[in-house]
Order: sequence, then C-alpha cells, then structure tokens
Amino acid sequence: MSSLPTNHLRLEWVYGYRSHQCRNNALYNARDEIVYFVAGVGIVLNAEEKTQRYFLGHDDDIVSLVLHPQKILAATGQVGKEPKICIWNTTNSEVVSLLTANHQHGVGILSFDSTGELLVSIGLDPVATITVWNWQKGKIVSTNRGHTDRVFDCQFSPSDPNLIVSCGVKHIKFWTLSGNSLSSKKGIFGKVGEIQTMFSLAFGPGGTTYAATMAGDIYVWNGNNLERVLAKMHSGPAFCLTSCDAGFASGGKDGCVRLYDSQMQPLSVIRLADTPAGYSGIAVRSVDWRGSAVLAGTQDGEILEIGTEQLDRPAVLVQSHSEGELWALAPHPKKPVFATASDDQTLRIWHAGNRDCQQKARLDRKARSCAFNEDGSLIACGFIDGGFTVFRTRDLVELFSAKERKEVLHEMKFSPDGKFLAVGSNDNFVDIYDVQQKLKKVGECRGNSSFITHLDWSEDSQYIQTNSGAAEHLVFKAPAGKQVVRAAEIETIKWRTWTGVLGDCVKGIWEKYTDTNDVNAVDVNFEHEVLATGDDFGLVKLFRYPSTRKGSNFRRYVGHSAHVTNVRWLQDGCTLVSIGGADHAVFQWRLVSEGGDDVAGVGALTDGVGQSSAYLDSGSEGSDTDSSAAGGLDSDVEAEKQVNYDRFVDKAQLASGLKASLQAELPAGQKRKRAPDHGLKLDFAHGYRAYDCHRNLFYAQSGEILFNVAAIGVVHNKETNTQRFYTGHTDDILCLTVHPNADIVATGQVGKDPTIHVWEVESLKALSILKGQHERGVCAVAFSGDGRKLASVGLDDNHCIVVWDWRKGERLATTRAHKDRLFVIRWNPHDPNKLITVGVRLIRFWTVAGAGLTSSRGTFGSVAKLDTMLSACYGTDAETAYTCGASGLVYVWQGNVLSRTVKAHEGPCFALEFMPGPKPCFVTGGKDGNVCVFDDALERCARTFNLRNSNMGRGNLGVLLEDNPTVRSVMPGRNNTILAGTLNGEVVEIEKDGPLRVLVQGHRQGEVWGLAAHPTEPICVTASDDRSLRVWHLDGRRMLACRVLPQPARCCDISHDGRLIGVGFRDGSFQVLNFDSLDPVVTLRHRKEEISDIKFSPNPGKYLAVASHDNFVDIYNVATQQRVGVCKGCSSYVTHIDWDANGKLLMVNSGAREQLFFEAPRGNRQVLPKADIERLPWHSWTCVLGDTCEGVWPPKCDITDVNATSLSHDRTLLATADDFGLVKLFEYPAKGKFAKYKQYVGHSAHVTNCRWSFDDTRLMSVGGADTALLIWRHCDQTERRVAATAAAAAPLSGTAALPSDDSDTDSEEEGGYDSDVEREKRMDYASKTYQISPLRERVGKRPTEQQQAGGDGLDALRPAVSRKTPKPPKVVRGVASGDKKRPHHQHEEVADLQLEFVHGYRGFDCRSNLHYLNEAGDTIVYHAAGACIVHQVSAGTQSFFLGHDDDILCLMVNRVPKFAGVVASAQIGSADPPILVWSSRTLATLATLRGAHSVGVCSLDFSASGKHLVSVGLDSQHTIAVWRWQEGQLVTTCGGNSQRVFRAEFRPDSDSQFVSVGVKHVKFWTLAGSQLVHRRGQLSGYADGNLRMTTMLSIAFAHNGVTYTGAMSGDVFVWQEHRLIRLVEKAHQGPVFSLYTTLKDGLIVSGGKEKGGKSGGGLVKLWDQEMKRCREYNLNLSDKTAVIKSVCRVRGKILVGTKESEIIEVGEKDGALTQVARGHGEGELWGLAVHPGARQFATASDDGTCRIWDIGKKTMLHKLHSGPARSVAFSQNGEMLAAGLKNGSVLLLNTASLKLIGKRRDRGSVVSDVRFSPDSKLLAVGSAEGAVDFYQVGGPGGLSRLGYCKGLEAAVLQTDFSADSAYLKVTSASYTAQVFTAPAGEPVTDPNFMESITWQTWTSIVGPEVLGIWPKSATKGDINCAHLCHCGAAMATGDDFGNVKLFAFPVTEPEVQHKTYFGHSAHVTNVRFTYDDSYLVSVGGDDCCVFVWKCKP
Repeated sequence: MSSLPTNHLRLEWVYGYRSHQCRNNALYNARDEIVYFVAGVGIVLNAEEKTQRYFLGHDDDIVSLVLHPQKILAATGQVGKEPKICIWNTTNSEVVSLLTANHQHGVGILSFDSTGELLVSIGLDPVATITVWNWQKGKIVSTNRGHTDRVFDCQFSPSDPNLIVSCGVKHIKFWTLSGNSLSSKKGIFGKVGEIQTMFSLAFGPGGTTYAATMAGDIYVWNGNNLERVLAKMHSGPAFCLTSCDAGFASGGKDGCVRLYDSQMQPLSVIRLADTPAGYSGIAVRSVDWRGSAVLAGTQDGEILEIGTEQLDRPAVLVQSHSEGELWALAPHPKKPVFATASDDQTLRIWHAGNRDCQQKARLDRKARSCAFNEDGSLIACGFIDGGFTVFRTRDLVELFSAKERKEVLHEMKFSPDGKFLAVGSNDNFVDIYDVQQKLKKVGECRGNSSFITHLDWSEDSQYIQTNSGAAEHLVFKAPAGKQVVRAAEIETIKWRTWTGVLGDCVKGIWEKYTDTNDVNAVDVNFEHEVLATGDDFGLVKLFRYPSTRKGSNFRRYVGHSAHVTNVRWLQDGCTLVSIGGADHAVFQWRLVSEGGDDVAGVGALTDGVGQSSAYLDSGSEGSDTDSSAAGGLDSDVEAEKQVNYDRFVDKAQLASGLKASLQAELPAGQKRKRAPDHGLKLDFAHGYRAYDCHRNLFYAQSGEILFNVAAIGVVHNKETNTQRFYTGHTDDILCLTVHPNADIVATGQVGKDPTIHVWEVESLKALSILKGQHERGVCAVAFSGDGRKLASVGLDDNHCIVVWDWRKGERLATTRAHKDRLFVIRWNPHDPNKLITVGVRLIRFWTVAGAGLTSSRGTFGSVAKLDTMLSACYGTDAETAYTCGASGLVYVWQGNVLSRTVKAHEGPCFALEFMPGPKPCFVTGGKDGNVCVFDDALERCARTFNLRNSNMGRGNLGVLLEDNPTVRSVMPGRNNTILAGTLNGEVVEIEKDGPLRVLVQGHRQGEVWGLAAHPTEPICVTASDDRSLRVWHLDGRRMLACRVLPQPARCCDISHDGRLIGVGFRDGSFQVLNFDSLDPVVTLRHRKEEISDIKFSPNPGKYLAVASHDNFVDIYNVATQQRVGVCKGCSSYVTHIDWDANGKLLMVNSGAREQLFFEAPRGNRQVLPKADIERLPWHSWTCVLGDTCEGVWPPKCDITDVNATSLSHDRTLLATADDFGLVKLFEYPAKGKFAKYKQYVGHSAHVTNCRWSFDDTRLMSVGGADTALLIWRHCDQTERRVAATAAAAAPLSGTAALPSDDSDTDSEEEGGYDSDVEREKRMDYASKTYQISPLRERVGKRPTEQQQAGGDGLDALRPAVSRKTPKPPKVVRGVASGDKKRPHHQHEEVADLQLEFVHGYRGFDCRSNLHYLNEAGDTIVYHAAGACIVHQVSAGTQSFFLGHDDDILCLMVNRVPKFAGVVASAQIGSADPPILVWSSRTLATLATLRGAHSVGVCSLDFSASGKHLVSVGLDSQHTIAVWRWQEGQLVTTCGGNSQRVFRAEFRPDSDSQFVSVGVKHVKFWTLAGSQLVHRRGQLSGYADGNLRMTTMLSIAFAHNGVTYTGAMSGDVFVWQEHRLIRLVEKAHQGPVFSLYTTLKDGLIVSGGKEKGGKSGGGLVKLWDQEMKRCREYNLNLSDKTAVIKSVCRVRGKILVGTKESEIIEVGEKDGALTQVARGHGEGELWGLAVHPGARQFATASDDGTCRIWDIGKKTMLHKLHSGPARSVAFSQNGEMLAAGLKNGSVLLLNTASLKLIGKRRDRGSVVSDVRFSPDSKLLAVGSAEGAVDFYQVGGPGGLSRLGYCKGLEAAVLQTDFSADSAYLKVTSASYTAQVFTAPAGEPVTDPNFMESITWQTWTSIVGPEVLGIWPKSATKGDINCAHLCHCGAAMATGDDFGNVKLFAFPVTEPEVQHKTYFGHSAHVTNVRFTYDDSYLVSVGGDDCCVFVWKCKP
C-alpha cells in the first residue's frame, strides 16, 4: 500500500459566487471586506489587496448567509439531511458556534436580532420550520411551523425585539416571540394590494415593514396590515431589498439597483445592463449599500461594486459560472491560464496568476469538455448534443464547428504535436480529426462497450488510451484508431498526460470494493510524483504517483459541496485547478512541501499580485482506510475492540412488563406470599474491571480509592479495608472519572439507552444523571479543567462525543467522532473548550463551538508512524499534549503536530498520567507489567516499578495472579504513591520507596459461575472461566490464595470437613484439590460436556456428585476415587444438584424443568411425594424447582432466568440469583406464584450463583460477565430499623443499608372509600377534550348540508317573491320591557365584545388552584373554564388571561420575589396540551411548554428558585415532567405512577427535590441533572410495619426534610425524607384535599371534607410548623357535606376554594368570612335568561340550583336548590321566573324571593326551553321528547295546561313567541324551525304568512336569516344557541368549540365575516343580550361558568 505523499495542497483561490436560489448573500463586513459563499466555502474577499480567506466548516452547499449586527461574525446555513448552521469569525475564519438540530433538507434563511444574541432560521423542509436560537449556547429558544409554501425571507424587526417577519409564496407572516412561544399573524392585504409572492424584507422607522414583491412593487406594512404600495419599483420581480444607515437599496430581475432615502423615497437608479460590465438579461439577486459603495450580486454569479459617485462604472470583483453543471476544464500548455465551459453556455478563460476571468464567450449549447492545442492558440469545446467547435484563443472567434455524434462529448484532447484532435463521446467512440486538414476526420477508435470518460495521448502522438463507463482501459494506434492489444507494446508507451481513472499506475486511488464511477477525474503530476483526483463526495485527493495498490493512502481536501467533476495541473506543475459540477465553483490549489514551503518558490504565479492571507489547509489528513504506516494491533487491544456491548432488552421496560404480566397471571383471589422481614446490605466487592476500561482508577479527595466493577462505583478505604458503594447503575460501568476537586465522580454504563451518573464521593448522592445521547454504552468520560463540563464518548457506530453541562443535565455540544473505537477523552486543563480523543489508529484535537465541535487530526509527519493511541494527558503547557500508544511509545504533540516520541514500554503503553505539584512527573503503565515514572519534561525515566509478588510490602491484602501483569491504569497520588490497575482485576498501590501492596482484586475477564462456602469458616471459594480458583476470607475481605487451573471452570464445592475442593471444568473433566495447598489430588473425565454442578455429600463426606450437560450425574467414592454410580433419567442438561442431610439422596434439576431424585451411591431413581420433599432435611438447597421454590419465578420466564438459589441454614430465607442482575430474598418456603421479595442491585448482568456463609451472617454472589464477587451482610429486623434511620440522610445514596425496593404490588388500601376521591380518580378527561361530539343529540342534516343538497329544509322557509308593500320587521326592535311606564332604552348597535366578569371557579376536580398574588392579599388568581382570572378583591374587578383553548385543570403562582406575578396554568387536550407561563401584570405569555404530556395536565409547581416547573400528566403513566420554563426547555420526563397522581410539589428549599402523591402512593423525587429518580414512601419502619399505604391527596413541608401528606382517611402522614415517622390522626373527618405551606412563618393550612352537618366547622385548619396544634375555622356553608379543594394563606388571611365553586376569604384572627366569588358546581349549565328591565340574569344548572345574578354588583342575588335544571325564563314584567328541570317538571317562581308559585310535570324528559309570551299570559314549555306544552299563567296552582304543539320532528331546542303572543316558533334537533298557533298548537305551513310574522325574540339557530352562522365544516360540533340583540343588528352565537361569535344580522350568506371570542373551554350552551344591549351573557356546558361580556358599539 502506497504511503502518504510528502507534499500538500493549499487552497489558493476560489472563483465563484452562488447566486441561484439565494438572495442577499454578498455583504460587507466591518472591515469593508466582502463576505459571500460558493459551494461549501464561506469566502471573505479583500478587494483592495486581492486576497481571500476561507471558512471550510460546511460539508455541503451553503445556501444562506447573514452578518451579525457588529459585522464581524457571519452565520451560514447549508443543505443536507442534517444541515448545520455555522457562526464564524470573518476576520480569522474560526468557528464560534455550530447549530445542528431541528432542520431537515437545508437552512434557507438566517437572520440575527438587533442585539445579535438571537438567530432565526428557516428550514427547507415542507413546512419551512422556523427556529429561534440562542446561538452562543447552541440552544433552541422556540420553534414552529413556518408555512406550507416556500419562505424566501425572514428577519427580526430592529424596533421590536419580539417581532419576526417572514414572507414567501403569496404570504407574509408576523411572528411574536414570547418566552419560548412563537405565534404568528397573517398579513392582511385588504383592498390595498393583491396577494402576491414576496421575496425580501426591510424595516423602516416606527415599526414599518417593507416587502419586495414578484410584481416589482414594494409593499408597506403597518403591523400586519398592508398600508400602501410603492408600485413598479422594478419592472419584474424585486428579488432583494436591504436597509442601511443611508436608506434602502433594492435589486430586481430588470437588472436595476435602486437606492432610497430613509423614508423610502427614490434617490437613484443604477441600470447595470447599460454599464460596461452589464449585458442583456442581467438580474440582481443581492444588494448591500455601505457608505459610498453598493455591492450587487447577479443571477449569473458575478459580484459588482458600484461607487455612488460613479454609478455607471461598476467594478467586477467576482465572476463565475451560473446555474447548470460544470464539467469542462483545460490547462493552457504555456501560460498560467486555464479554460472552463459549462451548462450555462459560456466558455471562460481564467488567469491563475491574476486570479480573474480574462475572456468569456457565449455559446449556443451546453458545453461538457474543452481543450487547448499544443501552443495554446486554439481551444476546442465539446457540447452536450455531440457537436464541437474550435475557437481562436486570443479573441474566442469561432474557426470550425462539426457534429459527428448524437450524444454528449465528455472528453477531448489535442495531440502533443498539435496535428490531431481526439474527441470522445457517449456514443462509445473516439473520433480523430486532422487539425492541419481543417479538422478532417481521419480515424475512429472502436472497441469500448460504453461511453468514453477519459482519454490521453502518448508523448509521441502515436497512441491514445481511453477509459469507458464499463471500466475498460483500452489503447489505440493513432490516427487510424486500431486497438493495441500487445502488452509488450503498451508497456513501452510514454504518456504525455494521464487523466484516466483506470490503469495499473492509478489503481491505488480506488478503495477495495469501490464503484468505479465514484472518481470523476484524475491528473498525474509527473514532475512531483503526485496525482490528484476529484470524486462524487466533494473531495479533492492527493496520492503518490505511481499508486499501484488499491486503498493507497491519500490526503483529502474539502470545499466543493457535491461531485468534483474535473481536476487539472497547470503548466507550472505546482498549481491544481478543480471544478465542481453542481456548485459551479472553480478552486485553485497550490502544491506545497511538508514544511509548508511552495515547491516552486514563493511568488511563482503571483505576477506581483498579493498572496492570499489565509492559505488554509482544508482538512488534509490520512485516508480513512487503514494506513500502511500503522503497526498491527496488539492482541489485548484487538480483544478490547471486539467486545460486544449490544443489549437487546431494556431493563426498565422489562421491569414494567414483568409487573404487568404478574398482575395478569396471578390467579384470582390468590394472595402473594409476604416478603421476609430480614434484609441484606452490600458489605464488600471483590473485583476491578480492567479488561476493557481505561483511566478508571483514582484517588478521592479523602484519600479513598475509586474504581468500578460490575454496576457498582466503589469507594475503597485502604486504611480500614472497607468499602462504600454507588449502586445507581443498571448495567456494567465502563468508565469512571473524577472531578478536578476529587470529590465528585462520573460513571458511564452499557445499555440500549445508557446513562452517565455524576455522584458525590462523601454522600454517594447522585447529583446528575445524563441520558438520551448515546447508544450501546458510554466508554469514556472526562471533566473539564474547571469542573463545569463533562465530555462523554458513546459506543455507537460513530462513537459520538457529547459535551454536557452536567449540573443542569443539558447537552451543550455533540458530534460524530470516528467509526473506530475511541478509548480515552481528555480536556485540556488550561482551556475549557479544548479536548483530545485517542483510539484505534486515531488521535484528534477538538474545539467546542456552540452546539458542535470542530476537530483536526494529529499529524505524525516523519516523526513516527501512525499508531493506536491508548491514553492521553496534558502537562503544564496548554499547547503540549501527550499520548501513549500500542507501540510502547509516548508521543509529544505541539498543537496537532507530533514533535517527538519517547520509548516507555516493551509492548503497548496503556496508561499515561501527569502528576502536578512541587515535583511534577509523568507516570506510565504498560503490558510489560512495569510502572514508569518520568520527569516533567518526559525526557528521562526516573524510576521503574515491577509488579511482582516478590516486591510485595507490609499490609498486603492479596496475591498477584501472575508476575508482571498488564497495567491498564495508573494514578499518582498526593503522598508519592501510585495506584496501578491490572488486566487481572487487581488494584495495587506502589509506595514511593518501591514496596507494593494489593488492595483489591477479583477475577479477570471470563464468566464466574463456581461458588462455594466453607462449612465452618468465614471463607468462600470461586472458580471462573479465567482458569483460576480463588480462596477468599470474608472477615479479612481479601483473597487468601489462588491457583491457575488447566481449564475454564464452571462449578466448585468444599467437602464437609473443609479439606478438599472439587472443581468442574467446561471440557467435562473435574478435579479434586487439597484445600490448604490447592494442589490437585485427582483429575477425572468421564463426560464430554461441561460440568454444571459438583457437590460433596455431607458428613462423613463419602461421595462426590458431579453433574454435567451430558444429562447425567456421576457419583464418585471420595476415598477410592472411583465412579460408583450414575444417575440417569434427565431428559436435558443437569443444572443443579443437592444432597439430603444423610448423604443418601440426591435432588436433581434439569433444563427440561425436571425435579428428580436419585438414591446414592448407585443412582437409582426415586419418586417422592411433595410433602416428603419439603419435610426431608436437606444438607443444602441450591435447586430452583419444586413447590417450595415456585414463588421465586417471575412471570413470562424460562428455566434459565433463575440461575441459582441458596437456602439459609436456619431454613427461613431463600436467596436467588437471576439473569436480570438481581439478588433476591424470599421467605422460605416460597410457595404459590409470584411470592413477594426484596431485591438488591450491584451485579450488572446475570448473577450466576449465590451461597450463604456457614453461619448465615453473609450471602455471597457472583456475576457472570461482570466477574465480581459481592459479599452481602445479613440484617435482621432491628438492624434494618437502625439502617433505615441512617439511610434517610442520603436519599439517593447507593449505600443505604437496604438499597432494595419491596416488590409490593398490593391493590389493598388502608381505610375505606370516599365518593369525591373515587370520582376524581375515575374522571375521564380524554372524553372531555375539545372538538368532540355535540352535547345534544341531533338528527337530520345541518343547514349547510341542506343548502348543499338543495333540499327543502330551507326552501320551505323562504318566502315566495312578492311586489307588494314592504315586509314587516322580523323581530321587534328596541322594546325594553313589557312595562309601558318604563321608558325605552336607546339601543346602540353592538360591534364588539369585551369580557368583563366570570362567575365560576373550577373546584370539583381541581386542587391547589387558588392563590394570592401578593403579600397584601388584595389580588388573587384562579381559573374557570379556559380562562385564568386575576381578581382584584377590594375593587371586585377581573382581568383575564385567555391563552388556553380548553378546560384549565391546574394553576400555580411563582412565589419567588424575582418572579412576582408569574403564573403557570395548564389544560386538558388530547394530543399535546400546553402549559402556559404568563404574567398576571401584563397578561402576556412568557413561555409555552409542550411535548411531555397527553390527555391533560393536572398539577403544576415552581421550584424554590422559581426557575424549574414540575408538571403531572393525565396519560396512562401519569407522566411527571420538569421544565426550565424561562428557556422553554423540557429537562426530563418520567412515568409518575400507574395510578392517578394528584399533586407534585417542590420542597420550598430545593430546586431538585419534590414529592408526588396519588392513589395509594407517595414518592420522593430528585432531579439529578436531566433524569428523575425516586423513592417510594416507606411505611415499614413505622408501627411494626402493619400500616398500609392509602391514597394521598395533598402535600405540605417543614424544615429538615419533613414532608406532610394529606390522606383520604383524614390523617396527615409525616415523613422524614422518604420514611414515615408519625401520623396526625384525623386531622379532618374526611379526606384532606388541600395543604398549604406558608413560606414566611412555616404555618400550614389544611382543608378537608367534613360530614354529618357540621356547618363548615373544621373544614379549614391553621396548624403550627409541626402540625401538632391547630385552629379551626367555621365557614357556615349550607351544604350538609362540604369539601375544601384549595387553601392559600398570606399573613392574616386564608383563601378557601370549595368543591361547589365558591371562593371565601377567612380572617385569620377573627374568622370573619368574605365571599369573593361564586359559581355553579359540577354539572352541565344550560339555562339562561335575562331580566326584561334590569341588568340581571338567571341561570339553571345540573348542579341542582337556579340562581339570579346582578351584573352591576357582580354577585349572586338568590339561589334555589331546585334539582337539576336545564332552562329558565323571566316573565315580560320580570316578576316571575320559570325553570325547566331535567325530570320534566316546570317550576313557576317569584323573582324577588324564588318562592314557588306553581309546579307542573306533564313530561318525563328534560325541559329544554321555557318561554313566557309577551303578554305574560302563556308559558311555553319545550322538552327533549319533542313536545311543547302551553300553560296559562295564574289561577289555581299557578299553571294550567291549555294545549300542545302537534307534529314536532325531534327534541325541542329553542322557542320564540311572536310579538302578539299568537304564534310560537319551535327549533328542533332536526335542524328545522316550525311555527305553531298559541295556545292551540296547530302548525302554520303557509310560507307567506310565516314571513309576515314579527317575532318578539330570535333565538333560533336555523332559517335563511341565520344560514351564515354555520361553518361549512361543522361535522363534529354544532351551533348550540343564538340570540338577536334588541336593536336587531347583531346576533351572538355559541357553539360546541367554546366560541362566542358576533355576526351582523341578518346572516344570509355562508362563511360571512364575524368576530370570535374565546374563554369558554368547550360547549357554549346559551347566550343572551341584556334588555338594553349593554351586556351579553354566555354560559358554558361542561365548564359550568357564566361569562359577562361588555358590548361595545
């Protein structure tokens, strides 16, 4: 394989400017340099010095550009599947920030706000996503759909920081940014101008917006209204418009640039077509006006600079090809000149020295090839249609033209002698023309089976070689064209050029198995022995020449955005030109030496022109394939690289699935066996994970030692030989690092969605959990030098790097790293934005830039070969980095360039650390088993330590498995000690004077299955696949001895007397060893498959049973060492065996779930009854089958899921080891399905075995793949209580004495049932969301459908045409009252509505939703329907926040003074219900939070700092979400509980801890970074554990971690951390629905349910801080059972909200009551009537009450408990009130007293409407059964029936009397209106007569007069009500979508213009104007609210 070329390329100049599909993309920066782009390059042009700087951070076409307001920074956006936005410095081309999320396809538009802090971007996706960024932090502020049509411009308004305007295809939108909410208003064109496409925007004074349009007009917008039109500023589309200090400038398709003053008055016009640089068809796409110069970018790729003093003489700064592919490229043979030709039908000649276009010729066809002749006097051009033309070079005059072929000519070349021209076509032929014979065709090369791609002439002009699309490389004789096939002849040919991609000498350009179409062009530089290629991936590559082996190394260069179509070396051999196909760009490269010097000498081509000021090496690096310069991989490194970390099961999902299966499979009525009282505590972990980990061994600040094994982070105290543990992980920990202060640890694990835990060493408390960015696992983590950031590397295919703000749990930046494995990531301790990564043949240096990272590869140069890097560190110098590699070298880097190497080890050097301090040094560790100490300059090895048993010193706690083990990790300490971690799982400490001591050790890589406990001593034995047998002392916590075994071992056992050890091997053999010496006594093999279990018989220990996977158990005589019996009969492999106490019976389990018994020694099978199995004394019980073990098996499991059991010697506890990494403890016998247990975590994967110690004081467990031996201490009940108290201090500590969760899933609950609680639990909010079916059942077709169908539904009501006298009025107008003495009110037309007051408060299913807004207590906030109400208590006025569109369920006030007046509220909603944070002072939205919940949100609370918000959803998992509301950021979500969660509240002193309560649970949560972890409330330590969990309803807090929760039972539970410490019994008689903590004095208010007619006594109580003393308050409520749902307190006042929607204020000292607000209780609200002569109205509801309200006093006057009512009406004089009930009754009441006058019930269904006749003599009563009854008012009984209406088609909806009381119009659910006589009820059918009737009122929703109130698409909702105002000019309606609408009457046309008003949450059931039209009253159905609207003229 060829090595890298010694020379490099540097980008010298870029010819090109992208104008197509872009606008306003050529701009002046602060230095008056020109910033623009082409392809994937951002360019900064200094026109005076003629230099360029380049930004090469993009990897695809740049399509958008904007400059920061300070004009230094530029933002550019690109196309691509995952397009990125780069913000970069135009003065030095350095990346400042990368934004890489939220867009697809591309980023088409960018704009900074006036401060430069925010950036808005528009995507190229189908919905033109608009995104606002905080670009410096890389965070999304807000995002929304932009528009379904293309958006062309989007800009921040400079005068309004919250206004963004976007425009595009036939639209303009005005966006408001409020917090994280982005909402839009469409531009209203009105009649001022036509709706047309707008291309560009600019802003003027006073908030004016200017938009350049397709027609050439400029639209002037005031707000979102089109104010005026500046017509025909351009004759054709105005593509661009910009503003500057001097005014405005615009450019268009007409080729004109127009300048305007600051008032948009025209100043001058520059007609570019009329200038020397102009031409016909020139179009302007970009314009920028700076001082005395105007910059114009044209459609054809030119940038012109126009001086305002010389408008007619523009200077051409940039020229390029325009739209269409660019393929043709030819170098001049004599001069630094080259030619290009393109699909844009131009031929251009460029001067490489002057860097400009010298000549241009317009062609009549698209060109695809060109070539100069031998002296450059001629140039030929080949076209796409098969023709070609020859021009004279000096003036581009056409000399000759021919067309021999039909297909494209892709290649042509003149012969070196100038006699011939060879032309290759897609017709598969090469035609040869004689130049001297006027291009006569003289030959034809035939033989290629596909199109010609490349051709070259030989030096002597005698031969031509060709490449074809079929990968053919052929040679022909010229000029005849005969093919040459003799290899000998071909080998002698010397080629003048080599541009073909095929041939032996260019074979190395192809990677293995690569498509031969990927490389488009090659050109060989024979002089400098290099070749250049251009490929389909946008890369220019440089190879050595010749390059004869596939996969040769190369240097690659970026810049082109898509396929590079051609490359050519110029005549000097030092300049390379490359061209891009779709990007139209021409790149000029310079060949430089390794040291950066020009190979031809400086200035060789400059001709006096200044050099580029930034010769950027555009990412040159070695190939991505394996480099020949790199050494082979070491076996250990290769083994590590091949480790598989895939996890196919998510443990969290598995746990939830098992729980669901358990509940489904548990037999009905069967109770699960109780869990044991005893428990376990992890005491010691033997093991250290080294085989695939790096840098995972550290000293803590305390001097303790930190490392990982299995899923445990271990804190080891070497002085006491004790350990503490962090057990928060769920799978193998792969990496560990320490904070610079050495007091905080970060650990990363394996998993499908792996987590990183950051935890505190002292408390073992999780500080942050980071998740969601990696796959498979996290293999490396590192803290930054300042400790604020954490970097992590994933195990996904691209080994993604993520930078975190670990305290917040936020991802700051991310990037893909490399496909090969990365081992270590380190921060530069001197620069918090610099990192280094090392891995397999890789080293990269990274810089954090915004939300991304930029990188450069380490450059080895000639100092060393490429090596696999295994570790890295920094010393005292910020610019110097150190790495160690597989070759044993330490590499010293200056920047990213290797400066020198130092030999450190024989074999790989795995570890490298720097120790700062008074005597700084470097420490290394390698495979040779040595630890080396170097001086601080890394020049001299000061000392070498050999890890050998002979070097062990005092205090040694183990034995090395072998001498000189591989050292995987080293860490120097502060006391001149060094920690070394070995591949064998040993942690060794090296003293400064040389002695070693083993601190911790475990098995090395390989599964551990064998485990046995000594029969009389605290000793155990383990055997492993690592071929070692180890003896451990439990009290000493150390390894006593070990022996290397001949085979991997799978089981072991110790004889009854402790003298022998039996070990079974994987090859079917077993060995008996002497316990003391570990020497073999005997080795036997009778089986071929592995030995799965081995057991010595009990005293006298005569036999040894050996079980194998051959399905047999062999029995051996220990004394004779002979096999004496075989147990046959198992149908599958044997898994476990146990002896009875007498040593005569064997119990055997098999893989076929068999439990068999055999007699010893012969092995005869025995059959035992179940009772005998349990009764027999067993010497051991390790089997997993049988009735006594049935309960240990989880649901949906197989025989392999439980690997082992162990029965304690007192036969009370059964321990299990399973495949889920759990050790479980059951009460023995575990009969019945799914016994309860206690589970313990620590192992990472399958736990293979467990054993009790001889005295049951300890349990040992071993992990399979995690290789760990864990020692658990057995805790009894007393110890558990002590441990529980100690654990309370560390709620997230992994070292809690009992870190287990009880498996309790009981459905039992303490204490009773409550109807209110039960109803709240069962509330179905999904059916209550907006846009559902109507409340009332309807039949027939809606009016809009009748009109479409042409039916007679409306035609029947339309009168015949008549020419008689004018028709009478439809409705009586201006009649105020039936009382003639009362003067008529002067009615004004109603033109608008304003919400003035809301009667209502949602209390029936909400809690804690009523709050004081200030300490004075004069303003409160609460919610009703879809409105949040800010209520001024003293003034009685209200203001409203109406941002919601459905029922609000919860509301919370931010109690932090900094956020005074900030309120959060949330609603129901089927898909994505929003949480709105808003200001109660301005009623403006501050933030909109979405994306975490469905169905609805039932609880909100702010944290102690006010910055976090916790929310609880109503989905099936009752999701809990935590938000940073100011940023609109969802921090994390987590399933709250499977049953309803009612409340979640932050502790008043915490931003991270909160408590949730709900159905039978209370949980204590901690926000750890970006993850939530919780503990259930523990009752077991209280009242002997006999108390059961009950439903919890409310929360309050006290100091020192105390929490109070109000229970359904009326008790208040008091918790210390998560453990119950006492009960406040019967704090209330019924459920405690509400608790409130007063922050200032800590007093607590409670509200509950009181039964038994206590008249409100004790409903509200004020408690001291400990809830031991209280004061009760009597609320004097009339309800027999009163319920308090919300309480709030400020000093001296208590605010109370009731279930019945009342708000009461209680004086704290005197108990004085003030009624603040009232509303209807739960139940639909339909009935509404207005008083005929006073500003009063009546309502009737399903809550069983009828009420009369006063509008002026804003209060309720009267209330009657009538029973559920649906309709109500006043008599014409207002003295009587009629109410229709749900049971069919009608009541006649006295208005003044609501005393009953009369009552009738003639129908059995709902009375849907009641109406008094104008003369007050009749009462019409309509019902749901399709009947209207007429009653006479007065007389005996108050009501007497006179008649009824006949022939009604459906249920009655509305009724209206005629003005003369003679007729009644009835609107029914069939969408028809019928007229009847009154009181006879005879139908009236004559349309003309009906047309002549004048009606007293109009409430009907059907008829031709109201057709327009119906929307066209009212398929899911209906118009429920309508009312015509008394002036007759306006009609109000209410519909099923919660809208109140106002129309001009009559409404005869569909889709008529109207006004819509929001506030009701769902169905608006009734609307009524007051008698004087001064107010409109509306009522909501489900929201139970009354809205009073002020009418405005």
